[in-house]
Amino acid sequence: MANLIRINDRDNVAVAIDSLMKGDVVTVDGDTFTIYSDIPGGHKVALCDIKKGDRIIKYGYPIGEATADIEKGSHVHAFNIKTLLNENAEYSYDKETAKEAMREAEEDRKRWENHVPSIMAYKRRNGEIGIRNGLWIIPTVGCVNRVAEKLMAWGNKELGLEDGVHAWTHPFGCSQLGGDLETTRKILADLVHHPNAGGVLVLGLGCENNTMDSFKELVGETDPERVKYLIAQESEDEIEDGKRLLSEIASAMKDDKREAVPMSKLVVGFKCGGSDGFSGITANPLVGRFCNELTAMGGTGILTEVPEMFGAEQVLMNRCVSEEIYEKTVKLIQDFKDYFVQHGQVVYENPSPGNKAGGISTLEDKSLGCVQKGGRAPVKAVLSYGDRVSESGLNLLSGPGNDIVSTTVQSAAGAHMILFTTGRGTPLGAPVPTVKIATNHTLAEHKKDWIDYDASVMLTDDPRKITEHFIKQIISIANGEIRTRNEINGYEEISIFKDGVIL
Repeated sequence: MANLIRINDRDNVAVAIDSLMKGDVVTVDGDTFTIYSDIPGGHKVALCDIKKGDRIIKYGYPIGEATADIEKGSHVHAFNIKTLLNENAEYSYDKETAKEAMREAEEDRKRWENHVPSIMAYKRRNGEIGIRNGLWIIPTVGCVNRVAEKLMAWGNKELGLEDGVHAWTHPFGCSQLGGDLETTRKILADLVHHPNAGGVLVLGLGCENNTMDSFKELVGETDPERVKYLIAQESEDEIEDGKRLLSEIASAMKDDKREAVPMSKLVVGFKCGGSDGFSGITANPLVGRFCNELTAMGGTGILTEVPEMFGAEQVLMNRCVSEEIYEKTVKLIQDFKDYFVQHGQVVYENPSPGNKAGGISTLEDKSLGCVQKGGRAPVKAVLSYGDRVSESGLNLLSGPGNDIVSTTVQSAAGAHMILFTTGRGTPLGAPVPTVKIATNHTLAEHKKDWIDYDASVMLTDDPRKITEHFIKQIISIANGEIRTRNEINGYEEISIFKDGVIL
């Protein structure tokens, strides 16, 4: 295996696969040269002499500007690069590139049109499908979190449901004003409608801003046998009443069975966290390949983490299926930049210390790796925070990079599962199965209790075969034949975006 990878022919840096020592002799694309400083695996090496002020090119795009002269064979990292980002970038819509993306997508679609794979899922009354059949407890306010947890513990002991009882606790629902309160209500209402829930108990206190009557109105029509409401202040014994309602919901779920449905019904979120220098080479491209195939089958992908699109947003804009979607994408990016500015923050305050330790130098470096998860799929729709998907294909969803907040909003948007790539590792799990994909073999071996798939094989094996194997793995997870590590460990939680005052 080569000890350096040049990702794009235009690049003037390559990525070290393993740690290199000063004095090592390496060859890249037939060019042999000496390494002039120790370079950790995942970090960048200069492929030519780079002058101060020159652009550093990776993935075929600038990831920053050299702050000093950099000698060929030297370490290229945060100490000698600075970002090119600012708050006032200008964008354009490249129609020819968009047409090419749509042409490639049509070729992919034709390959699948007569043999889209099936998955085994639960058909819901509204035509949606669920890949799990859990009983969810959704508090309208944080004051009843411990009640919800007591009921969850009882339900998991007494009800015998295959996919269990889950309480999605949070600290919100009261003492919030304006947009924050509506954001909380919208996300919770989305979760009530999530098709992975075979039934839902909505648990309120009784005096919160998010009143049960107004929340019911927001939720709208549901199956009264499967969605029930309980106000703790109006109950003489909320635990006993909760047990009774959970038992009634479980009874309505008892005959639910998996049935064969086309994979085109599947909605998958794409997320990264704890990224490293391998993220844009192994795990994210693998997820991108999966995105290409899923959307070609007629399925749906969700890409969020808007601040981690900064520096790579033009790549996505050039794949928008129309000028209308392009304009919505520009607004998606600009709204998040404005959010940073309103809070007195620069848009490029990223990557994290862990990202840098793993070899990522600037936000452009991180973002260009991040958007690899969308593959080459055309952008079909742009969603506001709290919207649910209604258009198949690749959707861009407004949400921050924060892992818990972004996995929650993807779940609320309707993702049946989330493909979560990581180079540093994290135990985090969403309300839906969260497939942890390691970017490097060391992580996959070191944290076997967290990791579901080792994408380091992308460095050594045929990516097409790996993609085929990965699709089979995802089908097994969707079928319930394989449980993700976060499901096995019980690592599941939610968090909701907050921007304003708490009373």
